[in-house]
Amino acid sequence: MLEVSRLTKCVDNGGEALTILHDNSFSVAAGETVAIVGASGSGKSTLLGLLAGLDLPSSGSVTLAGEPLGQLDEDSRAVLRGRLLGFVFQSFQLLPSLSAIENVMLPLELAGTANARSEAEFWLDRVGLSHRLRHYPKHLSGGEQQRVALARAFAPRPRLVLADEPTGNLDAATGHQIIELMFAINAERGTTLILVTHDEEIAARCARRLRMHAGQIEEVI
Repeated sequence: MLEVSRLTKCVDNGGEALTILHDNSFSVAAGETVAIVGASGSGKSTLLGLLAGLDLPSSGSVTLAGEPLGQLDEDSRAVLRGRLLGFVFQSFQLLPSLSAIENVMLPLELAGTANARSEAEFWLDRVGLSHRLRHYPKHLSGGEQQRVALARAFAPRPRLVLADEPTGNLDAATGHQIIELMFAINAERGTTLILVTHDEEIAARCARRLRMHAGQIEEVI
């Protein structure tokens, strides 16, 4: 599903090169669940952005489902993301002007799904929010917003879901419920999951853990 080879990312820091990621190589098989763990500032979220083609590396390569991202222009990478990827963010990233069902319908409509509304209704029911279809994000709790985000991520039936600290803005009990739900849906659909987290208990739910320190994967568990 994913092949990463000698991935390095440097940025300009006041005229000096600052290396955020250095020489990282790994692969992820279809259907595998992988956690990327490490302290804040270790490069986890930067790595996730490169895996999604939201940014390009300074050197090295990312190949997603056989497509080398570095050989695609920005529009082509966006099309590939829409076709293959689902995202779950720490800050939910729901569009505030859209209701819950409209947030879930949006990626379905962009993908040309004919029955976008009924699919969105199905997914919101799956995450336990059939009674909140027409509520806007500001009227939903943090846990409810993340449930909408899960529905939005899985509704287009992606091959790979990228989750960046999905419980970071939730209390412990709500976070546990969200993780249980995410792993249950992921298992049902056989989706590949890459999860960035600092929570070792959550990471242990994955089949494999990649531990990062100072921009480099130092340990594979």
